[in-house]
Amino acid sequence: MTILLTLIGVVVFVLGLLFSIAWHELGHLSTAKLFGIRVPQYMVGFGRTVWSRKKGETEYGIKAIPMGGYIRMIGMFPPGEDGKVTARSTSPFRSMIEDARSAAYEELQPGDESRLFYTRKPWKRVIVMFAGPFMNLVLALAIFFGLWMTFGVNQTTTQVASVSPCVIQQSEKREICKDGDPVAPAKKAGLQAGDKIVAFDGKRVTDWSVLQKKIRDTVGPATVTVVRDGHELTLRATLIENKVAKTDGHGGYVKGQYVTAGWLGFGPKEVIAPLTFGESVDHMGDVAQSSVQGLLRLPEKIPALWDAAFNGAERQPDSPMGIVGAARISGEIATLDIPGEQRLATMLSVLGMFNLSLFLFNMLPLLPLDGGHIAGALWESVRRGVARVFRRADPGPFDVAKLMPAAYVVAGLFVCFTLLVLVADVVNPIKIS
Repeated sequence: MTILLTLIGVVVFVLGLLFSIAWHELGHLSTAKLFGIRVPQYMVGFGRTVWSRKKGETEYGIKAIPMGGYIRMIGMFPPGEDGKVTARSTSPFRSMIEDARSAAYEELQPGDESRLFYTRKPWKRVIVMFAGPFMNLVLALAIFFGLWMTFGVNQTTTQVASVSPCVIQQSEKREICKDGDPVAPAKKAGLQAGDKIVAFDGKRVTDWSVLQKKIRDTVGPATVTVVRDGHELTLRATLIENKVAKTDGHGGYVKGQYVTAGWLGFGPKEVIAPLTFGESVDHMGDVAQSSVQGLLRLPEKIPALWDAAFNGAERQPDSPMGIVGAARISGEIATLDIPGEQRLATMLSVLGMFNLSLFLFNMLPLLPLDGGHIAGALWESVRRGVARVFRRADPGPFDVAKLMPAAYVVAGLFVCFTLLVLVADVVNPIKIS
C-alpha cells in the first residue's frame, strides 16, 4: 500500500509539473500569436516526440522527457551579416545546442518577413518573453491563495501546549530534567497546558510573534493574563535569561542559531487555520521574500550540496532541490499518516513553490533565460531612445545573438548545477520528518 501511495504522489507531481510547463509555454504562445509572430512548434517535454498534431500553422505535441518545454518562434534574432534569420526556441536547453545563426533560415515561408520576432517593438517582445514566467506566477498565486483561504496554514497561537518543568537551554537539545535544574518560570507561576495567554504585562496580545518578542525582551517580574475554563486569571512570573533559538522575525526559528533572551518556559500550540485575503497577501510577501533570498543564496549552498552528494554529509533542509527531489517529496507526502485533505494541500504547496521558483529563476537577466531576452529588448529600447534624443541614426535592433557565448557559459553552469542537485536528490534526498 505504501508503494502504491508513493507512486500516486509521484504521478500527481509529474502531472502538475507537465501542466506547469504547458501553462508557461502557453503564455509565450498566446502573446506571440497576439502580436502576429509565426510559431511553428509548441512542445511540452524534450527528446523523442510521443504525440503531436498540427493545427493551423503550429504543431502541438508532447515529448518523452518531461523536463521542460518550448515554443519555436520565427526570427528570434536579427539577421547576421549573411542576411540569414534563424528560428529560435524559448527553451534554455534547446538554446544550448542551437547556433544563433543556424540553418533554420530555410523555415521562412513567403510572407514571414513581417512576422519575425525581432521586428516587433521592444515592449511587445518584453510581453512575449515575460508572459511565460508570469503564467507560473499566476498559477503559484492561485494555488497559494486558494489553499491559505480555504484549507489554511500552520499557525502558532498564544495557547499553551506544554509547560517546561525546568530550565534547559535550547542549545542543549535535551528534554529530560537533571538533578539541580531550577524550576521553569512558567511552571513556578502556575501556567498550565490549555491556558490561552491574552495579555502580557497588562498589554493585550493575540499574535504569537508579538507575544514571543515581549517575552524575549523581558527579564525579571512580569504578569501573564490567561483564559482558563472561561475565566481570566493573572499569573505572576519572574522571567530569566536563557539561551534560546534565534527567531526569523515572524514567529519561526533559525536552525542552529541561538541568542540570549528572556525566557518563560512553555511551548505554544500550533493549529491549521484559514487566512483572510489581507493575511494571505502578507503571508505571500513573506514567502516571496524568503524565496528571493533563497535564490540569491544558491551559490553559497553549493559546497554543502556537494558534500551531501559525494561526501556523505547531512543534507540541509533548505538545500536546493530539483524535479526528482520534489517528486520524491510528493511521494513521501502521499504516505504520511495525516488526513487526505492535508496530504493534498501539502502536495499542492510543493507545486506552488515549484511555480514560484520557475518565475523567479526565469526572471534572472541572463541568457538563455527569458529574463535575458527581456533585458536585451529593454536595452534596445534604451539605445533607440537615446538616439532619438540626440538625433542620431537609429541603431537598429539589438543583436542578442552576440551574447550567445555568455549564454553558453550560463547554460553550462546551469546544467552542472542541475546534475549536482539530481545526484544529491538520488543519493541523499531531503526527507519529511
